[in-house]
Amino acid sequence: MSDELTTLVTDLAVRAKKASRALAIASTDEKNAVLRRAADALRGEPGERVLEANAKDMVAAEEMGISKAMLDRLRLDRKRLDGVAEGVDQVASLPDPVGTLVEERVLDNGLRIAKMRAPLGLIGIIYESRPNVTADAASLCLKSGNTVLLRGGKEAFHSNQAIAKIFVDALRQEGLPSEAVTLLPTTDREATLVMIGLDGILDMVIPRGGEGLIRFVAEHARVPVIQHYKGVCHVFVDSTADQKMALDIALNAKVQRPGVCNAMETLLVDEAVAATFLPKLGQAMKRKGVEIHADERAAGYLNGVKRASAEDWDTEYLDLVLNVGVVDGIDAAIEHVAKHGSNHTEAIITEDHEHADRWLREVDASLVLVNASTRFNDGFALGLGAEIGISTTKLHAYGPMGLAELCTLKWVGQGEGQVRE
Repeated sequence: MSDELTTLVTDLAVRAKKASRALAIASTDEKNAVLRRAADALRGEPGERVLEANAKDMVAAEEMGISKAMLDRLRLDRKRLDGVAEGVDQVASLPDPVGTLVEERVLDNGLRIAKMRAPLGLIGIIYESRPNVTADAASLCLKSGNTVLLRGGKEAFHSNQAIAKIFVDALRQEGLPSEAVTLLPTTDREATLVMIGLDGILDMVIPRGGEGLIRFVAEHARVPVIQHYKGVCHVFVDSTADQKMALDIALNAKVQRPGVCNAMETLLVDEAVAATFLPKLGQAMKRKGVEIHADERAAGYLNGVKRASAEDWDTEYLDLVLNVGVVDGIDAAIEHVAKHGSNHTEAIITEDHEHADRWLREVDASLVLVNASTRFNDGFALGLGAEIGISTTKLHAYGPMGLAELCTLKWVGQGEGQVRE
């Protein structure tokens, strides 16, 4: 990589790191004023410039032959941009985590101790396609007192620039350092390597995108990485399931937005209800254009489907493709998820309270659900305002990362002259 690129990325990161000290002590009112100003801009004339920039990106992406699922992630329209603005406003309305105390206690010697939430510092975000991540990352990092170094994909370069400028302008207008939101002004892939090697400057990096990107960052980074490699999410239709509910949830989990990580990739059905449920499922999925890959038992109840290969069960399609399998009860379903799941989102449809409880306790995923769509594993849907990403690792966060997960906990103590004997 060139010395010029290394210098550019490092200098921008150093400035953003310096800005983190000022942002860490900014008041809640100051941070909220920035966010509300940015949300208003997204709804106003600056937002129109975002849509114009996105139109350029869409044309270029189509010429590059990007998949329909990726194009859907890239596309912005007025409704989606208003949704982005709403997410920024919701972050502004959430309680400020910085400085809050947890686990307060008084020791036998009278020393009062607690854990205090404190900003992490400078957070790096590396992401593909989705320009809304620029706003989500900026708003969540700002509210939690962190500065952010953004590395977006080339396919969304103009969109990301326009959104980042809105936050930079809002910071400047409210008297906070504009470097608190820094977008790398390059599409050179080598910039990612420079960025993730900034040990001592970058406090944490979060890659958001395909499995290849996330594994690349995890393998080469010299700073802590929050990651999820893929979302192989399951829905299990138990023998006691309300079949109308199960069908509604399966359709929502697969077809509402198939190109996102919390979409269902595999449907498991108890053998006891396969003969009645699967024909209805097959017809409904066919009407929605879903291609089904079925195991031998499921294929017997479905018409015109492909036979699932061994690799299919571990595949994140991000498209209108669905694996369907028949299993012998909840034990087999839990075992299948343990073998093929990605610790992302797992749902059971059941009227059996014991089965529901077992699913919640025994299935290992960042969100485990009973009688609800996998699509709810999302910061906005879970009331976090927005999310910086979904962690399927367990240090230091598991699941959608909102404001609290963008803070660390430091010990604080208040004494009255206590000394250790």
